[in-house]
Amino acid sequence: MSGLAAAQGVRHGMRANGVQAIAPAVILQQRDLQRERDAMDAVALALLQYTPELAAASCAARMTRTAQARQAATGATQAVSATTGMVVTDDATLLMDVTASLSAFRGRRALCKRVRDSVHALGFSLRVAMAPTAQGAWLLAHRRAGSAMHRRRVVKLASLQRELDRTYFHDLPAARPHADWLDGIGCRTLGDLRRLPRAGLQRRTDARLIAQLDHAYGEAPELYDWLQAPENFSAFLELPYRVEQAALLLAGAQRLLVQMTGWLVARQQAVARLLFSLEHERGRTRRAPTVLEITLAEPAWQEAHLLRLVKERFSRLQLPAPVMALRLEARDLSPWAPPIEQLFPEPGGTPEDYRRLLELLTSRLGTEAVQLAAPQADHRPEAANCWQHAAQGGNKSTPSWSASSQSRTAGSNALASAATGDESGGVGEPPFAARPFWLLEQPLPLALREHRPFYGSPLRLLSGPERIESGWWDGALALRDYFIAQGEEGACYWIYRERDASRARWFLHGLFA
Repeated sequence: MSGLAAAQGVRHGMRANGVQAIAPAVILQQRDLQRERDAMDAVALALLQYTPELAAASCAARMTRTAQARQAATGATQAVSATTGMVVTDDATLLMDVTASLSAFRGRRALCKRVRDSVHALGFSLRVAMAPTAQGAWLLAHRRAGSAMHRRRVVKLASLQRELDRTYFHDLPAARPHADWLDGIGCRTLGDLRRLPRAGLQRRTDARLIAQLDHAYGEAPELYDWLQAPENFSAFLELPYRVEQAALLLAGAQRLLVQMTGWLVARQQAVARLLFSLEHERGRTRRAPTVLEITLAEPAWQEAHLLRLVKERFSRLQLPAPVMALRLEARDLSPWAPPIEQLFPEPGGTPEDYRRLLELLTSRLGTEAVQLAAPQADHRPEAANCWQHAAQGGNKSTPSWSASSQSRTAGSNALASAATGDESGGVGEPPFAARPFWLLEQPLPLALREHRPFYGSPLRLLSGPERIESGWWDGALALRDYFIAQGEEGACYWIYRERDASRARWFLHGLFA
């Protein structure tokens, strides 16, 4: 029930005809218990990223529970009540033990803000309360707005007890059946209730009321069954209307990603492949779902990173038909490896930044447009210089440019030492054979002028030869002598001379930067 309906006189227990008589503008909706349970499961999955000790205030939760109850740790317990504009019921509450999470999320204020943002991303509103006891946090979240002071977050047990003393006893579930008797004897608050003789109170009410009082005030231990994340993740979201533009699906995709993030953190897993199923019309005009697969260069679990990739992919998507529902599945899971902090980070970005760049380019340009170097074990340059799609080679732990940095440095040193040689060309072999990164797709034949290869100007040999005799096993025999040559303008080239011809023939095969 919304606040506007309550302001017009609508109360719980009223019949539909009576509601329409006093408030004709009120819209009545049939309660769907299954959708409420699905909503609570979605909120619970999203909140598992903040603490593994999460419990439902009602036993009606559909998620799996631990077989043995555990005792809640003494410390900060957070109660989250989620609602979609209706009055919050007792079973729409989740209890979180965040004692060990406060330092990880930079204090209670920052943690409460993150919890609010996660629940709002799912499309729900909520009330958050924090207290040293779970029952106390529950009461702070559910008590009436007219209660004195009306504080939602209490850290110390003594402060919590003072807050509870000013809370109406009607907010305690076990006291509601005895409201008439308690009102008749002048009892108004929980403080008045505690001052009654304990033996007489237990005799006239029941043990459940005494137990809830003791749990709220921290005078008895609390036991809860912590919710456990399912073995596999598959979330379904039915859209409120037909969506014909892919950009409008981002809000629904974000709701599914928030749930998956909580599931990944709870399972200590990272995902390398996301599978979106876009479901279309049903019935006679039924159409097969559109499957959208997003492959990551490296397994990840961060919501912001995954959402950025989904936005890039959805922005290029053309829908073949209106979408009615979304389904998200997590594929290719791997154990969560925490980042390794280096004392002296490498300049130019970390390997994680490199892999995220690959993911962003692949999502924006497509899989075929982004390729990585995949060198092969072959002495022939044209056979050793191969490429592969980024989606196939992006899962390597070290990017290709970092693996080749040593050979690049060695090649630069070889060029520097070769430049100091004499003009005749027989300067000896450098410590490492220098090869350029830029190879021509087809070697370019060079003319001879004054008995020297010519490319814009006569070329002067700086180093070489590097002799290659390879390829007899596949019918592509290569008998070559490679040299590093320099033109009059100072540019360096990688040329070779064939040795199997009756006369010497020179070819240009690569360019140095």
